[in-house]
Amino acid sequence: MKEDIFKGRTLLLVTKHGKESVMKEILESELGVNVVVSEDFDTDKFGTFSGEVKRDGNQLEAARKKLLSGMKHYGATLGVGSEGSFGSLPNNPLMPLNTELVVLIDQDNNIEIKGHHSTFNTNSSGESVSSYEEALEFAERIGFPLHGVILRKTKDDKKMYKGIISYDDLEKYFRQLQTWYRKKVYIETDLRAHMNPKRMTAIGKATSDLVKNSLSKCEKCFSPGFSAVDVKKGLVCQLCDLPTDLISKYIFKCQKCAFTKLTDRPDALLKADAGDCAHCNP
Repeated sequence: MKEDIFKGRTLLLVTKHGKESVMKEILESELGVNVVVSEDFDTDKFGTFSGEVKRDGNQLEAARKKLLSGMKHYGATLGVGSEGSFGSLPNNPLMPLNTELVVLIDQDNNIEIKGHHSTFNTNSSGESVSSYEEALEFAERIGFPLHGVILRKTKDDKKMYKGIISYDDLEKYFRQLQTWYRKKVYIETDLRAHMNPKRMTAIGKATSDLVKNSLSKCEKCFSPGFSAVDVKKGLVCQLCDLPTDLISKYIFKCQKCAFTKLTDRPDALLKADAGDCAHCNP
């Protein structure tokens, strides 16, 4: 496989919500591609954060389906798409976690490469409020008006006002909903990328991870995308030399020839602190 299989090619960036603002420059400068953005392709039909359209499949399946559909629509053979998700860690359900996945598909070379970024730096939230003052307090707490909000009757109502980024609209739509229903109004963070700078930052970092993986080549067949697919735990404790639950090695695998290699931790840590050892710190 030649050294620069992406350089000089046109890459389709499939997005409806302005993600090119954080992705385009990274992709062009690092991979040498010419990025074109999908202008009239509706990615919302594959799922929305606000719940009008349920996501079909898991995060990777949704990203892949959205990207492949866009590439078919435009007749592209090289493309990038992304999909975000919000959840929490099993041991910390009260702390919202944003995970961004960016996928590159090269149909000419039968390659799929992924990049990820997960962060607790998110403002994913929502609550029922009884007054405009409560709505305003929530909105400013999540970063309004830099970050947008959504208003609707209840959390599960499919009818809503999205993309609210001005105080005038916030008050107008809140009072309109309260006049209609004479009850509490549900306000939440607008998590669409163009309405949420925190998400945009995470998407940019996931794109950088994608580029890093795209530039990593297999030692055996030189195919790009040689990246970690799993981890090996058991980093030994510096005090008792027994294995801990911390990662000791990363497992890299080539998707083309299946060559596999164990690599050291990027931080070069050789032993775990006794505080992370279940034997020394039960």
